[in-house]
Amino acid sequence: MITLQDVSVQYRFITERKRSFQAHMIYFAKGKRAEKKTLWALRNISMDVHKGESLGLIGPNGAGKSTLLKVVSGVIKPTGGKVHTKGTIAPLIELSAGFDDELTGEENIYLNASILGFSRKEIEERYERIVDFSELRDFIGTPLKNYSSGMVARLAFSVATEADPDILIIDEVLAVGDARFRQKSKERILAFKNRGIAILFVSHDMEQVRNICNKVLWLDHGKIKMLGETHEVISAYETHQFERDTSVREKG
Repeated sequence: MITLQDVSVQYRFITERKRSFQAHMIYFAKGKRAEKKTLWALRNISMDVHKGESLGLIGPNGAGKSTLLKVVSGVIKPTGGKVHTKGTIAPLIELSAGFDDELTGEENIYLNASILGFSRKEIEERYERIVDFSELRDFIGTPLKNYSSGMVARLAFSVATEADPDILIIDEVLAVGDARFRQKSKERILAFKNRGIAILFVSHDMEQVRNICNKVLWLDHGKIKMLGETHEVISAYETHQFERDTSVREKG
């Protein structure tokens, strides 16, 4: 369902910006240019995810996990390498994307679902299920600007998972909401898995990764550190984290 071949992503950024137009012109007149640096968010990533497989992505902040999800979902194009996906994709990456704070919860359901490709008839058929799953019926007529971030996430998750994708992409979705809603969301994700849908799952909660994923990819500074069975990779990652934290405490 997903194949990455030597995929790399490079970002370029300016390390110095002048504080005023006058300073910028003086700098330019002297023939100087703002210094530019490059950052490799991903380097030579190759992997496959088959139908019914659930691949967990783990690693520290800045390791490249979210960038990899955006490459697979088509949000960004790789600097190098090839990406192949088969079938429709439901990306749960930035849950608030596709919402309008000035619109009500009901209006946002229609807006966000239409962005995801639902026809009006399909939205109407799913509307009650979306509201029921979100547990936001008492607030569905309220503008989204009055929602908490957790309420927005619940609404977004409820809309997106009403789709029938071939590939489900999830970035820290289960980190929001109360414990009961997180459990309900996890059960829905597992139901997708049992239906043979390929899943990419990012989380810092290793217990969630153990429960959902049958393979794990450990990323570090944009490179593959380890790829394999869930228990083996998580065990190696947790040992690495423990040794690193111990070293930091000893130095301190």
